[in-house]
This record gives sequence, C-alpha cells and structure tokens, in this order.
Amino acid sequence: MLTEPLFWLVAIPAVLITGMSKSGFAGGAGGLTVPLLALAISPAAAAAVMLPLLVYMDFLSVKSWWNKQSNSQLLILLPSAMVGIILAYLLFDLLNEQYLRGILGIISLGFGLYGLTLGEWSQRKPSPLIGRICGTIAGFTSFVAHAGGPPLNAYLIPLRLDKTKYLGTAVMFFAVVNAVKLIPYAMLGQINFSNLTISAMLAPIAWIGVKLGLRLQDKINDKQFKKIILSLMIVVGLRLLWTAFISS
Repeated sequence: MLTEPLFWLVAIPAVLITGMSKSGFAGGAGGLTVPLLALAISPAAAAAVMLPLLVYMDFLSVKSWWNKQSNSQLLILLPSAMVGIILAYLLFDLLNEQYLRGILGIISLGFGLYGLTLGEWSQRKPSPLIGRICGTIAGFTSFVAHAGGPPLNAYLIPLRLDKTKYLGTAVMFFAVVNAVKLIPYAMLGQINFSNLTISAMLAPIAWIGVKLGLRLQDKINDKQFKKIILSLMIVVGLRLLWTAFISS
C-alpha cells in the first residue's frame, strides 16, 4: 500500500471526508470510505486501516458533543449494535475477497439510493423495535464497512430530535461501536503493525477533516454536500459489484 499511488489517491480524500462526517457535518458521508478504498486494496485491509483512524476521530469529536446525546435512544441502539457486531465477526471468515467486495458494493449502492430517494420520505415516528433492528444492521454494516450511518439515520431522523441531540447521539453511538470493534478486529488479526503504520500516516488528514467539518457546518449547504457523497456511493457501489461478480 505504501508504494501504490492509487491507494493514496483514494485514501486521502476518503479519510478527509470521513473526518468531516465525524465532526457532525454531512453525517453518514463516512460510509463512502471503505468502498472507495476497496477499489485500490482488499476490503478487509481497507476496513482494518480505517478503524484506528475512526477511533482517533471519535476521540476528537466526542469532546465537542459530550453530554449532548439522547441516552434513552442509545439504550435502544447500542445493545442491538453489539449483536450486529457479533454476527459480522462470526461470519467474517466465511467471506472471501470477492464476496466482501460484493457486500460492500450492495451496501454502498443501496445506501446511496436510499439517501437520495426513500431517505427523505420517512415521516412516521419509528418504534423502539425499529430502533433495535436499525441498531443491529448498523452494527453489522459498521463492522464490515464502517458504514453504519444510513441504518442509524433511518431510525434517528424520523424521531425529529433537535440537531444538537441528533448529532450528539450519532457521535456517541459510533464512538462506542468503533471502540468495541477493536476487540474482534484484533482477534481476526486485522490490527497489525503494517495497517497501524498506514493509519498513523493518515492521522493528520483525519485531524484536518474533523476540524474542517466543524468549521464548514454553517458555511456550506449540508444537503448538497450529502447528495454529492450519496451519488459517489452509487458509482463506487456499481464499480465494486462489477469488479466482484462480472469482471472476475
């Protein structure tokens, strides 16, 4: 990875976008990162490189959103997310690189289409059962692709929480989920010196992304930025599906 120009070409903007998303700007945009990196490296390596960066970005973001979360919603979402993480861990060894690219392609394409179309139609206030289902899916997709934002948003957005409480809840949710994911990732051998070296080299980009996102929250149209990211998710998803099942 260190000598591959394509990796750095996609890694730098991907980490920058993720950092911006972690700050609360354009929430869910970080779901683009692993599918984008998987165009250049294996999906498992992409997820492994990103996890330490996500934990670092969570640390930077939590300080800004501490005590602004909805604890009642976290009590619904977090136990279910743990179930999703366990399921993904148990299934991980059954998935080869082709299947992982296919799953990433489906996640990226599906969430991109959802965000551009159905995501704006959800008006009915969901029940705690829906929250637990969305939490489980978020835990699973977060483990596989660090893409838990769309299923989390599918539950949180219709609740019509005020912006501060919504963002605080999302930030705290992923801070816990990503910290927990370190354990099964280490058990799978994904946390190693090589991946940690790449993560450390990208850490300054992550820091810039978080700080940039905090500055841009009130200066750039969040909805337009999200539409661009969601459109990219569709393109990247189609490319991954092509790579996984047609060109292989």
